[in-house]
Amino acid sequence: MALVEPDFILSGVKRVINTDKAPAAIGPYSQAIQAGHFLYISGQIPVNPVSGEVPEDIASQAKQSLENLKAILEAAGYSLSNVVKTTIFAADIKDFAEVNKVYAQYFTKEAPARSFVAVKDLPKGVKIEIEAVAWRE
Repeated sequence: MALVEPDFILSGVKRVINTDKAPAAIGPYSQAIQAGHFLYISGQIPVNPVSGEVPEDIASQAKQSLENLKAILEAAGYSLSNVVKTTIFAADIKDFAEVNKVYAQYFTKEAPARSFVAVKDLPKGVKIEIEAVAWRE
């Protein structure tokens, strides 16, 4: 697990964030990059980092994707309250309401800005992928 030193935040240098509490990257990218006060988290698909399993239903997939996102935030010393923007990629726009129910359990106050986009396909045939940008002083 990578924790961020306070002097790093002031330096403006880029830092790669990785944690084994979220699925490893399945390509040439990082789980997250911290640049100054910002944390850019790559899209998280609903793979359980311990078992490698993917839940079947959209609600469980949304929850696992958000848990993966949360684990990366925590590894970098951030929390869900630091998230300023999310993008949700869904295989079916009809899942919008169901995803919102799960999402609302994670972002209970001052929800971040968000986009919800229906896409044709997602990695590993999952139904959802969620990326985020976080900020802190």
